[in-house]
Formats: sequence, C-alpha cells, structure tokens
Amino acid sequence: MAELIVPGDAVVLDGPVPGDPLRLLSPLTRALGREGPAVVVRTSGSTGRAKRTVLTRDALAASSMATAVRTGGVGQWLLALPVHYVAGVQVLVRSLYAGTDPVVLDPAARFTPEAFAAAAEQLEDPVRFTSLVPTQLQRILEPASGVRNGDAVSALKRFSAILLGGSAAPPRLLAAARAADVRVVSTYGMSETCGGCVYDGVPLDGVSVHVGTEEDDDVPRPGAGGGSGPGRIWLGGDVVAAGYAGDPEQTARHFRESGGTRWYRTDDLGELSPDGVLAVHGRVDDVVNTGGVKVAAGLVSAALTEHPAVREALVLGVPDAEWGQAVGAAVVAAPGTDRGRLRTELEEQVRARHGAAAVPRRWAWPDEMPLLPTGKPDRAAVGRLLG
Repeated sequence: MAELIVPGDAVVLDGPVPGDPLRLLSPLTRALGREGPAVVVRTSGSTGRAKRTVLTRDALAASSMATAVRTGGVGQWLLALPVHYVAGVQVLVRSLYAGTDPVVLDPAARFTPEAFAAAAEQLEDPVRFTSLVPTQLQRILEPASGVRNGDAVSALKRFSAILLGGSAAPPRLLAAARAADVRVVSTYGMSETCGGCVYDGVPLDGVSVHVGTEEDDDVPRPGAGGGSGPGRIWLGGDVVAAGYAGDPEQTARHFRESGGTRWYRTDDLGELSPDGVLAVHGRVDDVVNTGGVKVAAGLVSAALTEHPAVREALVLGVPDAEWGQAVGAAVVAAPGTDRGRLRTELEEQVRARHGAAAVPRRWAWPDEMPLLPTGKPDRAAVGRLLG
C-alpha cells in the first residue's frame, strides 16, 4: 500500500500543545478548507507503539455532522480534554463547523469541579456540549470526599449532551448521572474513526458496525452490520481515517475497502444485539490464559463494576509461576467500604457470572485509578500494582 502524503498545512498533533489551544483554530480552518488530510493525531500507544492517524477533511466533516444530528443540533462547546487527542481536537473542529466560539478549561491545571463550573459559566449559548472521560465526571458526581460541588453539578445539568468516552463508564456512575438529571451519552470510537462514532451502543448515521470472529481478518461484506458475537469489531463509514502516516504496513493491516465502504479493523471484542446495539467487551489481547482457561478481562471488569461499592475496576493478566497468568484486579472502592468484605462479595459475583477461573487471584486497592493523560487507565501502572 502506498504511503500517505500529508500536506504541509495539515495540523499535526504529535504531543501536548503549549499555550492557548484556541490558537489551533486558524490552522484548522485552513486545513478544513480543502480536500484531503487535515489533521494528524498520535495515538496514546497505551497498548503498543504509537501511531500517527491521518484524518481527512471529509471524515471530520462526516463525524461533526453525524454528531450534530444525534445530539439534536449545533451549539457551543467546552474544551475540557487535551487538544492533542482526538476527543479534544474534535471540540475545536465541531465548533468551527457549528460557527460557535469554544470555551477552554485551563489545560495546564488539574481537572476539578470548581474549574469546570468556572469554565462552564463562560458559555453563552443555551445549547452547549462537552466531552469528558469517566474520571472527570466522577470527580463531580462522586467525589472522594462524598460532598458534591453544587455549582459543578448545576453546570452539568445545563449541557444539552455530555459525550463520555475514553474508557468504559462504571454503571454506578451512569446511574448517578441519570439520578442528577445529567444528559450523558456513552461513546465508543477511537482516533481512527474521528473519535466516538457509536453513541449509547447505536452507530451514528453513516456508520456501520460488523462483528466477526475473534481473529477475523476478512473484509466485511457490503451491508454488514447485525450478527452474533462476541468477536472482533469492525467500524465502517465516512468517519474512518485515511490510515497511518509513515506506516503503510499498519495501514494495510487495519484499513480496508469493501463495496464502497471504508472499514477499520479494531482491536476490540464486542457483540451486537438483534436490534443492532453494540456492547464492547474489551480488547482482543485482553484475554487472560490462566491454567489453560481463557478469561475475558473486560467481562470480569464489567462484573466487578456492577457492585454498588465499586467506583472503578480494571482487570489484567499478570505473570504467575503456577498458572502462567493470573487474573488481577485493581479496584477503587467507595469511601468507607470494608475492603475485605467487598473482596469476598466480588469473588462470589465473578464466580457466579463467569466461573471459578475468572475470579481474580491478585488484588490492588488504589484510592484512585492510575491514568494516562487521555483519561484512560494506565495499564502499565496497574500492572505494577498487581505485580
């Protein structure tokens, strides 16, 4: 496959952007004013080497339009994420297409409920949107102190939609959002699909989802969509990136054309319901082989976070002399929880749901989940806790 040519005026985001993120609006306007590659976003590389994903003007336009249709219109955006990641730069892109001025939460400061409330106060449009990761929302709705900041909660309620992505949100957090009358939309996607392209399990207009076998390398057939699972998730449509800059081998491995549709072969496992709702079960390489029994780490994480006393959980395979790998779980418990009792209840819950082999043998109880700058769990740091 031929190597992608990135024009000199494309906005290349290879790392943190110093200074005011709004200074990117002018170069973004120029790049979006012509056809072809407009933005290059480097992935976090949390599970492998970083890649430079090339997003075209047409893909970004399709994503912005589909988001506006799903969320009910255009409005003003609050930038609360690093702008060099796809969810952050998309706030600027969507603002340009909407013709509104974004407001920026200080990127150099730690996210706090107070800072969020102050930034939201600067929004002037009654139709307002933002993108957050679960940890940010949790700091407002489920603070470690147990005492909410009333101004921050009130600010959340005024948003027409809060796009929540980066990692799976615990059911407890989503329930807290519903109870507080906060309009949260759980999103699934990645840099290679211009960010979230499946909202609350349902693909955006123009987006197709296909679930194949776990090792599926076949290009989805035209019209692919519904089906069984669990299996590897493919995402198709105009939102799919052109490929990776400087890496034709990885471009050929992950990007395909079939029947006029461009597809991205993800590294995630999922399942489609009969009515086309996607459930994501974790990464393909998140299968723990413990004593010859394969355990899906994502499914164990989901079982743990169903417990009302669990704020966050991450399950990993860790080296084990006897079993080859052992299931390890890092759990952030609600304040005041008896961890010994909680562990017993969680072990029983996992055993009943997924069998004895899925019960974690290693446990870590951090006060907060280690995170990457993207807001995703830092798997390497969690692995060290469990080691």
